[in-house]
Amino acid sequence: MIYSVRGKVIATEPELVVVECGGVGYACRTSFNTIQEVTGQDEVTLFTHLAVRENDVELFGFATREELNSFKMLISVSGVGPKAAVSILSGCTPSQFALAVATGDYKTFTQIKGIGTKIAQKIVLELKDKVAKQGAISVRGESTQAIIPQGSNIDEAVTALVVLGYTEGEALSVISQLDPGLPVEELIKKALIGLARF
Repeated sequence: MIYSVRGKVIATEPELVVVECGGVGYACRTSFNTIQEVTGQDEVTLFTHLAVRENDVELFGFATREELNSFKMLISVSGVGPKAAVSILSGCTPSQFALAVATGDYKTFTQIKGIGTKIAQKIVLELKDKVAKQGAISVRGESTQAIIPQGSNIDEAVTALVVLGYTEGEALSVISQLDPGLPVEELIKKALIGLARF
Protein backbone atom coordinates (compact mmCIF):
# COMPACT_ATOMS: atom_id res chain seq x y z
CA MET A 1 0.00 0.00 0.00
CA ILE A 2 1.40 3.39 -1.02
CA TYR A 3 0.43 5.96 1.63
CA SER A 4 1.91 9.02 -0.08
CA VAL A 5 4.39 10.19 -2.70
CA ARG A 6 6.72 13.13 -2.28
CA GLY A 7 8.84 14.73 -4.94
CA LYS A 8 8.93 17.09 -7.91
CA VAL A 9 6.03 17.52 -10.31
CA ILE A 10 7.45 16.69 -13.74
CA ALA A 11 4.21 16.70 -15.75
CA THR A 12 0.55 17.61 -15.46
CA GLU A 13 -2.39 16.71 -17.68
CA PRO A 14 -6.13 17.02 -17.14
CA GLU A 15 -6.83 14.92 -13.99
CA LEU A 16 -3.20 13.67 -13.86
CA VAL A 17 -0.04 14.70 -12.01
CA VAL A 18 3.32 12.93 -12.39
CA VAL A 19 5.52 13.15 -9.27
CA GLU A 20 9.16 12.04 -9.51
CA CYS A 21 10.38 10.21 -6.38
CA GLY A 22 13.89 8.73 -6.36
CA GLY A 23 14.10 8.71 -10.14
CA VAL A 24 10.69 7.07 -10.61
CA GLY A 25 7.74 9.06 -11.97
CA TYR A 26 4.45 8.18 -10.28
CA ALA A 27 1.40 9.01 -12.40
CA CYS A 28 -1.37 10.03 -9.99
CA ARG A 29 -4.94 10.56 -11.13
CA THR A 30 -6.23 13.58 -9.29
CA SER A 31 -8.71 16.44 -9.10
CA PHE A 32 -8.55 19.88 -10.66
CA ASN A 33 -8.26 21.33 -7.14
CA THR A 34 -5.10 19.30 -6.39
CA ILE A 35 -3.57 20.23 -9.76
CA GLN A 36 -4.11 23.91 -8.92
CA GLU A 37 -2.62 23.36 -5.46
CA VAL A 38 0.61 21.72 -6.67
CA THR A 39 1.25 23.77 -9.82
CA GLY A 40 4.38 25.87 -9.42
CA GLN A 41 5.62 24.15 -6.25
CA ASP A 42 9.19 22.79 -6.12
CA GLU A 43 8.27 19.76 -4.01
CA VAL A 44 4.86 18.29 -3.31
CA THR A 45 3.31 15.55 -1.18
CA LEU A 46 0.27 13.68 -2.44
CA PHE A 47 -1.76 11.36 -0.20
CA THR A 48 -2.60 8.32 -2.28
CA HIS A 49 -5.05 5.50 -2.88
CA LEU A 50 -4.12 2.50 -5.03
CA ALA A 51 -7.11 1.20 -7.00
CA VAL A 52 -6.66 -2.40 -8.17
CA ARG A 53 -9.18 -3.80 -10.58
CA GLU A 54 -9.26 -6.88 -12.78
CA ASN A 55 -7.44 -5.37 -15.76
CA ASP A 56 -6.15 -2.11 -14.30
CA VAL A 57 -4.03 -0.63 -11.49
CA GLU A 58 -4.21 3.12 -10.94
CA LEU A 59 -2.74 5.43 -8.33
CA PHE A 60 -4.88 8.37 -7.16
CA GLY A 61 -3.22 11.22 -5.28
CA PHE A 62 -4.54 14.31 -3.49
CA ALA A 63 -2.97 17.40 -1.92
CA THR A 64 -4.83 17.01 1.39
CA ARG A 65 -5.99 14.15 3.60
CA GLU A 66 -9.49 15.70 3.58
CA GLU A 67 -9.70 15.34 -0.18
CA LEU A 68 -8.41 11.76 -0.02
CA ASN A 69 -11.00 10.93 2.69
CA SER A 70 -13.75 12.46 0.53
CA PHE A 71 -12.54 10.35 -2.42
CA LYS A 72 -12.62 7.16 -0.31
CA MET A 73 -16.14 7.96 0.89
CA LEU A 74 -17.32 8.54 -2.67
CA ILE A 75 -15.92 5.28 -4.06
CA SER A 76 -17.61 3.40 -1.20
CA VAL A 77 -20.95 4.29 -2.82
CA SER A 78 -22.09 1.55 -5.20
CA GLY A 79 -22.14 2.90 -8.74
CA VAL A 80 -19.48 5.58 -8.08
CA GLY A 81 -16.11 4.62 -9.52
CA PRO A 82 -12.75 6.36 -8.98
CA LYS A 83 -13.08 8.47 -12.15
CA ALA A 84 -16.53 9.73 -11.16
CA ALA A 85 -15.20 10.50 -7.66
CA VAL A 86 -12.34 12.55 -9.16
CA SER A 87 -14.86 14.45 -11.33
CA ILE A 88 -16.94 15.30 -8.27
CA LEU A 89 -13.88 16.49 -6.33
CA SER A 90 -12.83 18.56 -9.35
CA GLY A 91 -16.18 20.33 -9.11
CA CYS A 92 -16.20 20.98 -5.37
CA THR A 93 -13.82 21.20 -2.41
CA PRO A 94 -13.99 18.62 0.42
CA SER A 95 -15.96 21.06 2.60
CA GLN A 96 -18.40 21.85 -0.22
CA PHE A 97 -18.82 18.10 -0.79
CA ALA A 98 -19.43 17.46 2.92
CA LEU A 99 -21.90 20.32 3.25
CA ALA A 100 -23.86 19.17 0.18
CA VAL A 101 -24.11 15.63 1.61
CA ALA A 102 -24.98 16.81 5.13
CA THR A 103 -27.72 19.14 3.90
CA GLY A 104 -29.14 16.65 1.38
CA ASP A 105 -28.28 18.97 -1.51
CA TYR A 106 -27.92 16.31 -4.24
CA LYS A 107 -28.43 18.95 -6.97
CA THR A 108 -24.87 20.17 -6.34
CA PHE A 109 -23.61 16.86 -7.74
CA THR A 110 -25.95 16.81 -10.76
CA GLN A 111 -24.20 19.96 -12.00
CA ILE A 112 -21.02 17.88 -12.47
CA LYS A 113 -20.60 16.25 -15.88
CA GLY A 114 -21.47 12.56 -15.87
CA ILE A 115 -23.35 12.58 -12.54
CA GLY A 116 -27.06 11.91 -12.93
CA THR A 117 -29.87 12.50 -10.45
CA LYS A 118 -30.05 8.87 -9.28
CA ILE A 119 -26.32 8.65 -8.48
CA ALA A 120 -26.37 12.10 -6.83
CA GLN A 121 -29.27 11.06 -4.58
CA LYS A 122 -27.51 7.79 -3.78
CA ILE A 123 -24.35 9.66 -2.72
CA VAL A 124 -26.35 11.82 -0.30
CA LEU A 125 -28.36 8.87 1.03
CA GLU A 126 -25.40 6.54 1.62
CA LEU A 127 -22.91 9.13 2.93
CA LYS A 128 -25.05 11.40 5.11
CA ASP A 129 -24.43 9.38 8.29
CA LYS A 130 -20.71 8.93 7.53
CA VAL A 131 -20.21 12.65 7.02
CA ALA A 132 -22.11 13.46 10.22
CA LYS A 133 -20.11 10.92 12.26
CA GLN A 134 -16.76 12.14 10.97
CA GLY A 135 -17.64 15.79 11.44
CA ALA A 136 -16.44 16.24 7.89
CA ILE A 137 -17.80 19.76 7.45
CA SER A 138 -15.05 22.32 7.78
CA VAL A 139 -15.76 25.85 6.62
CA ARG A 140 -12.70 27.42 8.24
CA GLY A 141 -11.02 29.74 5.80
CA GLU A 142 -13.84 29.51 3.26
CA SER A 143 -16.61 31.99 2.63
CA THR A 144 -20.04 30.52 3.32
CA GLN A 145 -21.18 32.20 0.12
CA ALA A 146 -18.88 29.80 -1.71
CA ILE A 147 -20.51 26.72 -0.25
CA ILE A 148 -24.15 27.79 0.16
CA PRO A 149 -26.25 28.92 -2.80
CA GLN A 150 -27.02 32.63 -2.36
CA GLY A 151 -30.65 33.35 -1.69
CA SER A 152 -31.37 29.77 -0.58
CA ASN A 153 -33.31 29.05 2.62
CA ILE A 154 -30.09 27.87 4.30
CA ASP A 155 -28.25 31.05 3.27
CA GLU A 156 -31.03 33.25 4.68
CA ALA A 157 -31.22 31.22 7.91
CA VAL A 158 -27.44 31.40 8.44
CA THR A 159 -27.50 35.17 7.81
CA ALA A 160 -30.30 35.58 10.35
CA LEU A 161 -28.42 33.57 12.99
CA VAL A 162 -25.25 35.62 12.39
CA VAL A 163 -27.32 38.79 12.94
CA LEU A 164 -28.49 37.23 16.23
CA GLY A 165 -24.87 36.97 17.35
CA TYR A 166 -23.84 33.42 16.37
CA THR A 167 -20.79 32.74 14.21
CA GLU A 168 -21.17 31.32 10.69
CA GLY A 169 -19.49 28.11 11.86
CA GLU A 170 -21.94 27.67 14.76
CA ALA A 171 -24.92 28.37 12.52
CA LEU A 172 -23.73 25.98 9.81
CA SER A 173 -22.92 23.17 12.24
CA VAL A 174 -26.57 23.08 13.36
CA ILE A 175 -28.35 23.99 10.12
CA SER A 176 -26.38 21.38 8.15
CA GLN A 177 -28.25 18.70 10.13
CA LEU A 178 -31.68 20.05 9.07
CA ASP A 179 -33.78 19.52 5.94
CA PRO A 180 -32.77 22.30 3.48
CA GLY A 181 -36.29 22.24 2.06
CA LEU A 182 -37.80 23.64 5.27
CA PRO A 183 -39.04 27.26 5.29
CA VAL A 184 -36.52 29.83 6.55
CA GLU A 185 -38.50 30.49 9.74
CA GLU A 186 -38.59 26.77 10.55
CA LEU A 187 -34.86 26.41 9.92
CA ILE A 188 -34.11 29.33 12.27
CA LYS A 189 -36.47 27.99 14.95
CA LYS A 190 -34.96 24.50 14.88
CA ALA A 191 -31.41 25.89 14.70
CA LEU A 192 -32.00 28.04 17.79
CA ILE A 193 -33.22 24.97 19.69
CA GLY A 194 -30.09 23.10 18.58
CA LEU A 195 -27.80 25.98 19.51
CA ALA A 196 -29.46 26.31 22.94
CA ARG A 197 -28.44 22.70 23.70
CA PHE A 198 -24.78 23.70 23.30
